[in-house]
Amino acid sequence: MLTLPQIIDRAEQPYAFITFTVRMDQMQQPADEGFPALFGHLAEQGIEAVGAPFYNYRRINMSDTLDVEAGVAMSREGTAAGRVRYGTLPGGRFMEMIWHGHPDQLEAVTGLLIGWVRLTNQPLDMVEKPDGDHFRCRLEIYETDPDDEPDMNKWVTRLNFKLAD
Repeated sequence: MLTLPQIIDRAEQPYAFITFTVRMDQMQQPADEGFPALFGHLAEQGIEAVGAPFYNYRRINMSDTLDVEAGVAMSREGTAAGRVRYGTLPGGRFMEMIWHGHPDQLEAVTGLLIGWVRLTNQPLDMVEKPDGDHFRCRLEIYETDPDDEPDMNKWVTRLNFKLAD
């Protein structure tokens, strides 16, 4: 099940992240490697997350590789170390859609949202380059904690794609 797309306003938000360059068949790597390292780093610094973990897709070339950040919003920045970096998610207008179901359907769900963006003439904050589409902020927020809900068919994922100003 999914919600209809809607335009929302998001405030700027500090976040911590680890960047990965992966192929589509490696999309689990940022979650498997990135989230444990990220949350371990934050625990060492006594910093709590203020939201669910997410992927932030920065560059997408479906036939080659994607640059994706495994990240989480923070109440404050810490000290970067190893692969963990800090930044600020941009504020502004975002197109949002919420998916209730298995994550392996997210590629199709994302296609629906992109189709809606085009149909309603709401351009994304994105630049097309020879190495792929570069996004200012394209979030896939994982609202469900797998420890609380092991049935992936019941997971909730929130898509928030930054619109051009």
